[in-house]
Amino acid sequence: MLDGMTIERSVPSLTASERDMLDGWLEYHRATLARKCDGLADDQLRERAVPPSSLSLLGLVRHMAEVERAWFGRRVGGSDLPFLYCTAASPDGDFDDVADANVAQALATWQRECERARAVVAAVPSLDDTFAGKGSTYSLRWIVSHMVEEYARHNGHADLLRERIDGATGD
Repeated sequence: MLDGMTIERSVPSLTASERDMLDGWLEYHRATLARKCDGLADDQLRERAVPPSSLSLLGLVRHMAEVERAWFGRRVGGSDLPFLYCTAASPDGDFDDVADANVAQALATWQRECERARAVVAAVPSLDDTFAGKGSTYSLRWIVSHMVEEYARHNGHADLLRERIDGATGD
């Protein structure tokens, strides 16, 4: 599904260092979202949960691309990156504007944002390093922990969406 790549997912070591543990859980949850989308047709990825929700697997992928870009590209990386899907006219465009969205392009964009995030995080010497944003200061530890939480929460949504679409359940 993701450019023909095999989706590998491993539970992080039970005895890893803090940084390796956080990075491992973030990778685990990224792979979980990819697995929830794997094998579905474009229309299935666009399928909404239940009215009035605009939640879809494609929307989750687009949302996570926005979130990866915001936390790792903008805050940690310090880049002035525009939003990918959200605009003043459509502030929830990542979720709302999927009817005609190019699925392959959205998946590739999410993968690119994950790759950028990996590179940005790898260049930061310590989890204690801090970054400004939204009037607050965040440690890299907080940001990575937040991203694990963000993926875990949305993977719960993805579980329900996938089960509704084709009955598939499980991790």
